[in-house]
Amino acid sequence: MEMGIKNRRALVTGGARGIGEAIAFDLAKEGAKVVVTSRNKADLDKVLERMGGRKAGHEAFVVDLTVDGEPEKLIKKIEKKFGLLDIVVNNIGDTLGRTDHFAGKKDWKDVYRLNLEVGVEINNLVIPGMRERKWGRIVNVTAGAALENSGPVPYCSMKAAMTTYTRSTGRILAMLGGDVVMSALLPGVVITKGGHWDTVMKERPEHAQKYLKDRCPLGRFGKPEEISPMAVLLCSERATFCHGGIYLVDAGQAKHYVNIDGL
Repeated sequence: MEMGIKNRRALVTGGARGIGEAIAFDLAKEGAKVVVTSRNKADLDKVLERMGGRKAGHEAFVVDLTVDGEPEKLIKKIEKKFGLLDIVVNNIGDTLGRTDHFAGKKDWKDVYRLNLEVGVEINNLVIPGMRERKWGRIVNVTAGAALENSGPVPYCSMKAAMTTYTRSTGRILAMLGGDVVMSALLPGVVITKGGHWDTVMKERPEHAQKYLKDRCPLGRFGKPEEISPMAVLLCSERATFCHGGIYLVDAGQAKHYVNIDGL
């Protein structure tokens, strides 16, 4: 299937590992010019090389997007070097280890900043240019935890907020002409090297096995490359009727029973 995004300019935040890396690589395979961000330079260098490097039109920036002002600085750098963005994948997100369900205000603000505010800020910076050029794709990567009690309360709450934001803003963008499509991708548990579940499988294998038995019909966790094709589709020319769409990719892992795309 032709995705129609050759030479489109794309940004993938948190693109150095896991789902973000897989999405960046698959976008590059489709001919997009991809910018990836991370706080880890070594990981970024590896991803950039895997995509074909700067000679292929790709770029990487080491940045902590949770620092005030950094999202705006990043977008200005990208626009100066590459021009206006056509595609944004807001992939960064984490519990930040804030597992207290009754977390204090500082913890809530930190989880909010990473999982919701940064993405909204980036979107507000790029949407005017997308609307002016009459083409744009924004994919907000949230989580299955957005739809059920699965993880720390602050994390679930912010993923739910990002999902609701996507549904609402996607509808507004459709009403404004439909040239810019915003959707959300909700992955199930995916193993990322050095990530939470990778650590659990090594340090608490009995817990991981119980989770697999109780929650995962396939009897295994997902792989980043099993999530990225859906993201690429939502970034593509084919996504012309996906405004506000909420797409769960979890092999039946979540226990809720909601036709979310029909809400």
